Amino acid sequence: MADIISRPTAPADDADAIRLKKIKDGLTRRHARERRFRAYGVAAIVAAIGFVVILFSMILYKGLPAFTQAELSLNVYFDPEVLSADEPPVQGEGQSAAEYQRAVLGWQRQVTMLNWNRLIEAAIIEAAPDAQVDTRSALSIVETSERFVLRDMFIENPGLLGQTVAVSLLASANADNWLKGNIDRSLPDSQQQLSADARALADRLLEEGKIRFAFAGHIFTNVDSRSAPASAGLAGAFVGSLYMMLVVIVLAVPIGVMSAVYLEEFAPKNRLTDLIEVNINNLAAVPSIVFGLLGAAVFINYFRLPLSAPLVGGLVLTLMTLPTIIIATRSALRAVPPSLRQAALGLGASKTQTVFHHVLPVTYPGILTATIIGVAQALGETAPLLLIGMNAFVAQIPGTPMDQSSALPVQIYLWQGNENRNFFEARTSAAIIVLLGLMLTLNAIAIFLRSRLERRN
Repeated sequence: MADIISRPTAPADDADAIRLKKIKDGLTRRHARERRFRAYGVAAIVAAIGFVVILFSMILYKGLPAFTQAELSLNVYFDPEVLSADEPPVQGEGQSAAEYQRAVLGWQRQVTMLNWNRLIEAAIIEAAPDAQVDTRSALSIVETSERFVLRDMFIENPGLLGQTVAVSLLASANADNWLKGNIDRSLPDSQQQLSADARALADRLLEEGKIRFAFAGHIFTNVDSRSAPASAGLAGAFVGSLYMMLVVIVLAVPIGVMSAVYLEEFAPKNRLTDLIEVNINNLAAVPSIVFGLLGAAVFINYFRLPLSAPLVGGLVLTLMTLPTIIIATRSALRAVPPSLRQAALGLGASKTQTVFHHVLPVTYPGILTATIIGVAQALGETAPLLLIGMNAFVAQIPGTPMDQSSALPVQIYLWQGNENRNFFEARTSAAIIVLLGLMLTLNAIAIFLRSRLERRN
């Protein structure tokens, strides 16, 4: 009797078992998909970090050697027979300051015309007295601009005449390439940058300790140079980039933030504001070279602003950065809870007081984030700067934003295309390191300010 009663329940048990099996199989597949998704996410993160590590490793590997450069330690004799110049002028009684200055400039021109290379040649021959090298080979291992170092020493202290002074002089770019192994030593003489005698002399002086590798501080203090590539530096481009970033921060940040505040908090919702929003979103996707064309047409051709000036570059980058700051600031304003606005209005605050005293302070971290994104994007731009002439060779540090200058991205572009690739390939990577260092410094300052504001809020 019990068997007869229990038999009808068997199909129900089978159905439950099948249903449980389907549920378990479904859970197993879902858990497997979740594990695969997590694995894909971890793999993507690892790949991204790996590519970043590879990029930075290559830049550091190629760029760090450029921060050291070969220098010759020579004993230079300021030979009176070579330096046959007049005595430096002394201001006499009744002589005006202008007349004295004219006499000093005339004496300095006379000193500049002296054969300073003969002093360097004599010092090299003294360092290696039994070396069989001609004048050209001896001078080829020293940078051509180093003769002006001796000239400036003598102008500053004419009492050096007839004395021997220990001086460190930069090795030439070709000698630096040879000593660092940037050139295949097995190549024939016809493919070498230095003569056989010059190469042998450089190796000998390095072995005897009269050539050493020292920190190349002139990369940060000198401007670019075509006649003396070993002494080329980033000072002019660095200052030009700082001026441009100053213009971008002063113009783009307040204009962008105020535009975002008006569009988000005060502007009526109509076709005109919709059109403005669409255009702002479209401008954020416009290629940077188009902004360069706009800057060349408007700021240079129409307003007649100086070519290659950091002010023009800053204005062009401001136009390019504004959409990014406006969009990011509006997103930060939308993230503010409506209850904050309603509470302020309920307590009697006006619309303006609500926005500027309650809503806007909460969005300061987001605004700084937008500023970081915009400034970092502007700092690395090259194409718009090329179109406004900042790729011109400027051998001076700009004193004001109106002076002609270069910029770090443009300097990297110019050095990358230099014909002396063996030397400037490392210099290019070194310039990239400086640019990344400047960008990381600006970002670190902004992140620090953002964290302070977040704690205060």
